[in-house]
Amino acid sequence: MTFSPDRYKHMQYASLGKSSLKLPKLSLGLWHNFGEETPSAVSRAILHKAFDLGITHFDLANNYGPQPGHAEAFLGSLLKKEFRAHRDELLISSKAGYEMWPGPYGSGSSKKYITASCDQSLKRLGLDYVDIFYSHRYDGETPIEETADALARLVDAGKALYIGISSYNSARTGEMVAELEKRGVPLSIHQPSYSMLNRWIESDGLLDELEKVGAGCIVFSPLAQGLLTPKYLDGKTKPTRGSFSDKILTEENLHNIRELNNIAEQRGQTLAQLALAWVLRDKRVTSALIGASSPEQIESSVKALDNLDFSSDELATIDKYAKDGHLNMWAASSNK
Repeated sequence: MTFSPDRYKHMQYASLGKSSLKLPKLSLGLWHNFGEETPSAVSRAILHKAFDLGITHFDLANNYGPQPGHAEAFLGSLLKKEFRAHRDELLISSKAGYEMWPGPYGSGSSKKYITASCDQSLKRLGLDYVDIFYSHRYDGETPIEETADALARLVDAGKALYIGISSYNSARTGEMVAELEKRGVPLSIHQPSYSMLNRWIESDGLLDELEKVGAGCIVFSPLAQGLLTPKYLDGKTKPTRGSFSDKILTEENLHNIRELNNIAEQRGQTLAQLALAWVLRDKRVTSALIGASSPEQIESSVKALDNLDFSSDELATIDKYAKDGHLNMWAASSNK
């Protein structure tokens, strides 16, 4: 497979906190559409288009699929073949935290689970190391120093280059930073949910904490699970299973989304492009994770980077219609 020699001209890159590592401003999440339920030709085309447009970061977790492990196995098959010559151009990340196998050691943040999960992920991916490995969630049953020790040992063993956490609130993030520093490993990146309709990281002070400790931020669900796309503007389309409750699609909320769509049109953007540009307006947000069900969706998302600037009037109008609280299902409530 030959990729475009001009692939890097389409993308913008930003440094990850205090590190010298650069992430594309848009990264590809392999959560949906990378398992047995999606034709492999479609998944393959999505990955090829992403890399052709300069998206060098592919983000996974052990349980992505939709069948657990399938997303990593699928990417591993492509890394072995089409992407083999480009491994050093790619950032591959994975995570451990949610249930992966039965029994008391198949989920959480214990040293046992994180170590075993990372080893399994590397086997599925066919790699000697991942670029970033995350603790996928705070585990209230495991001392945070044990989780930090497990993550640091992955770096010491050469199984991960950088360490991240996901969905930890600001207080727990500070605790993890302190524990990792004792072990000589910095926290490089945090992956929280964030969108115009889900702003918990602002009220929690997480962005301020990450700036203070020098860690980068990559946000997931910037489109609020599809709510910030034209899909629901007609008021007739119902959410798919596993996305969000149809109770969210009230007349008031639909009105607000349509007003946001009007703002997007005035900017020459789609609603989805507006949503991506909005989360990237804050320089503390290094990258936004996008999903895609087709190569065309990748192309459309990348066009969001053509207009990342907002006037104060635009931001004020967006705040009027983009109300927080609709989709706070990942709002780090288990951290407390």
